[in-house]
Amino acid sequence: MVPMPICLRHVLKAEIEWVVRLRVLSLLFVTLLTWLTFVAPGAALEAVEVPAAADAIDLTGAVELYPGAGPQLQVSTAPGADGIVRRIEVNSRDSANTSWAVFALSNPGDEQIDRLIVAPFFQLVGSHLIWPDLGSSRIASITPSQGIAPERQSSQEADVFLVTLDPGAVVTYVVEMRSDALPQIRLWEPDVYKDTVNAYTLYRGIILGISGLLALFLTILFVVKGTIMFPATAVLAWSVLSYLTIDFGFWNKVLQITPGEEQLYRACAEVALAASLIIFLYAYLNLNRWHIRYSHLALVTLILVLGLLGVAVWDPSVAAGIARISLGIIGILGFAVIAALAVQGYDRAIMLVPTWILLLAWEVGAVMTVTGALANDIVQPALAGGLVLIVLLIGFTVMQHAFAGGAIAQGLISDVERRALAQTGSGDIIWDWDIDRDRISTGNEVEDLLGLKHGVLEGPARDWLDILHPQDRDTFRGTLDAVIDQRRGRISQAFRLRSEDGHFRWFRLRARPIVGSDGEVIRCVGTLLDITDQKVTEERLLHDAVHDNLTGLPNRELFMDRLSAALARARAEGLGRPSVLLIDLDRFKQVNDSIGLSAGDSILLTIARRLSRQLKPQDALSRIGGDTYALLLLSEQSADRVATFADAVRRAVRSPITFGDQEVFLTASVGVAIYEDEGVSAADQVREADMAMNHAKRMGGDRVEVFRPTLQGEGANRLELEADLRKALKTDGISVFYQPIVRLADRSIAGFEVLARWNHPSRGAISPLEFIPVAEQSGLINELGMFVLDRGARQLSDWQSNFRLPVPLFVSVNISSRQLLRHDLINDVKAVLSRSALAPGTLKLELTESVVMANPEYSAKMLERLRALGAGLSLDDFGTGYSSLSYLQRFRFDTIKVDQSFVRPNGRSARPVILRSIIALGHDLGMQVVAEGAESESDSLELHQLGCEYAQGFLFGQPMEAAQATKLLEAEMASLHG
Repeated sequence: MVPMPICLRHVLKAEIEWVVRLRVLSLLFVTLLTWLTFVAPGAALEAVEVPAAADAIDLTGAVELYPGAGPQLQVSTAPGADGIVRRIEVNSRDSANTSWAVFALSNPGDEQIDRLIVAPFFQLVGSHLIWPDLGSSRIASITPSQGIAPERQSSQEADVFLVTLDPGAVVTYVVEMRSDALPQIRLWEPDVYKDTVNAYTLYRGIILGISGLLALFLTILFVVKGTIMFPATAVLAWSVLSYLTIDFGFWNKVLQITPGEEQLYRACAEVALAASLIIFLYAYLNLNRWHIRYSHLALVTLILVLGLLGVAVWDPSVAAGIARISLGIIGILGFAVIAALAVQGYDRAIMLVPTWILLLAWEVGAVMTVTGALANDIVQPALAGGLVLIVLLIGFTVMQHAFAGGAIAQGLISDVERRALAQTGSGDIIWDWDIDRDRISTGNEVEDLLGLKHGVLEGPARDWLDILHPQDRDTFRGTLDAVIDQRRGRISQAFRLRSEDGHFRWFRLRARPIVGSDGEVIRCVGTLLDITDQKVTEERLLHDAVHDNLTGLPNRELFMDRLSAALARARAEGLGRPSVLLIDLDRFKQVNDSIGLSAGDSILLTIARRLSRQLKPQDALSRIGGDTYALLLLSEQSADRVATFADAVRRAVRSPITFGDQEVFLTASVGVAIYEDEGVSAADQVREADMAMNHAKRMGGDRVEVFRPTLQGEGANRLELEADLRKALKTDGISVFYQPIVRLADRSIAGFEVLARWNHPSRGAISPLEFIPVAEQSGLINELGMFVLDRGARQLSDWQSNFRLPVPLFVSVNISSRQLLRHDLINDVKAVLSRSALAPGTLKLELTESVVMANPEYSAKMLERLRALGAGLSLDDFGTGYSSLSYLQRFRFDTIKVDQSFVRPNGRSARPVILRSIIALGHDLGMQVVAEGAESESDSLELHQLGCEYAQGFLFGQPMEAAQATKLLEAEMASLHG
């Protein structure tokens, strides 16, 4: 053999080395690829040893998940006893399932063992707060690497498979999953699993029984007593019961619910739980009584929560997540509301505080459970039992409040108990005087009101004399003595008791004696009522009656009274010369019209303060007219000093008044009347000052004029008229005339309006428009009004006794503002009614709106008292005032008289509309309507068609004397009987 050349051998050697290297690299690549494909996934798979003595093994952490791996899976098995790793391939039985799980089990013992693989449908632990896992069937099938395939066991709560492990066997199980998640999977010894299920079944039965009985009991209470808090609590109990039946799988057994449908029912149960909690809070705390916003908030929240039921149909997980968050928010907001109401002393809220704190603790535990912070087998059953406990405590709270507050125990009560309850409800204090022991008992209420120590008023009647007002002691003692002596009657007395700080409080005692079997008074029992506020109100009304509403200064009545007292003192003691100053603002009407009424009122207040600063303690200032002030001057006696003082007053008014961004300049005309004649009266001196003031105005204003006799000529006619009027009142020179008021339905006479007429001896008939203002200014209007009222009542009494008409006649008498503001008006009307036997309400007092509005508060009180006497009330000249409609309901009139300006045709289209509205308004308010000024048949027909009941005017008769009116009535009676 020929040796190969050395160069060729080198080339062949290099080629052989390259081929070998290439083959090694290929082998390494194939080996790596095979390891990545088959070996790497199974490298972490370790078999879980299953000891024969183990009751349960948690496999959750040993399971490898393959979500979305496809319809088939190739995996490596766990190493067997010989250490060999094999490969298996499993195909899905359902092409829709693409998720897999793999785990391995080994039997280290020498005996064959049977175990149950259990995967629960629903686990509260770790189910999440948002988009929670509401449970479903987890496992479709299980394929073993060797041995017998696991058998599915029947169960409504979990996927259960029975597996058998031979001695020393290592089996890998490939799980075909129906969902991507496998919250829990365990390996159970069959008998232990059965015992555990039975134990939980007993526990769940007890919980469901308690919950069901509670819901049924609360529902029965609602049927028996329909108080709103019972159905609200029953709804909460039924919601909890529904939630537990879903959670415990009760409905799965009854209705055969598939695992997929269970999610909808579970979501709806959680939504119902949140909604029922809102309903309970609203109903039990009675939130609608606190503020309307509570009702709005509760309604909106309830609607939103109930709206989750629709969301649950679309996606149960979303609805359940929102319901869980809502439940927490409701718990926190509910606790805030309960705490706020409990601080205010609301007993329902106070009783609910402990239970609601337990509910918040339950919610905290539930949040920790669903988020996985609490992971224990007993957490879910414990939360279910805690929920039932909370509802049980809420039911006990509701029943406790119901029994304590009398919502259930409302049986029949006796008349004595009813009287006791009425007495308690009235708030009056029981006053009990045991006469035999001479001991008065009032409890502690009076002593608390007076700030006295308890027991001070619990003793003999004479002890009360020490704290009674000195002016009330004799009356109190005399009243008690009279009741004992006469053995009958009632005590109704108001008196004052001194409090600890020295102030007096008013009390009204109403009591009656109780006579024993021997005919003697043994006890006196009644009630004691604190009427301090009422007395203060009456004093304020009395103050308003004699004081100006705007400035608070005394009015004309009080000024005249003070002037009369000063004149009487000057005549009796010879000390003091009272002077009268009348201050009238110049051009005030123009200023008032230009800057407005409110600004005008501010100016009048400013002037009042300026004038008050000029006075000394013995002087007095009053407002007697719109822009007229009267000043009683006693601090200055000499004429020159009085004149100087009057000029200072004038200059005080001249100072500019700043109102907003403008200055108002006013001047005043001041009239002064100095006391000269001892025979002068208060009215005379005021009249003299008025003459001086009018003269100052005629001279241009902004000046002071002192009265002098030469000024009398200007008012001589007025003075003569006043003197003649005064004389006529004393000598019956005033006549009373009667103008008929007829019923429009049948033209019969219903009554008369009483009118004053004056036939002067030398001047003839004087119009009321002339002598009525004189009477108003001179103060004679009170005497004139009383004269007309008395004559009209007497004549009406005669007519009612002589003419027995189906409906008694009535008369209407005008009342002036000065009459209404007099305190004696009540006594005058009472005296007139007592002297004349009249049918109730037939003596009607007519008042114009301006009269009533001069002092509304006082007028309202006076009108009520006049009505109580039996007098009728009529509002005259209705529709001509500025506030008739706004004050018509405030003053309870029987009749309204429509002013003649609305009755007489004036060619304007609005007149019939206004007239119809006035008549309809009067009827709607329950008043009768009288129209004035009916002068033609067309007027009468129009009024009758509009529904007006009565009318007066020249068509039905002019004012006539009593004799003529009597003949008119006789003629009507004759026509009726003829």
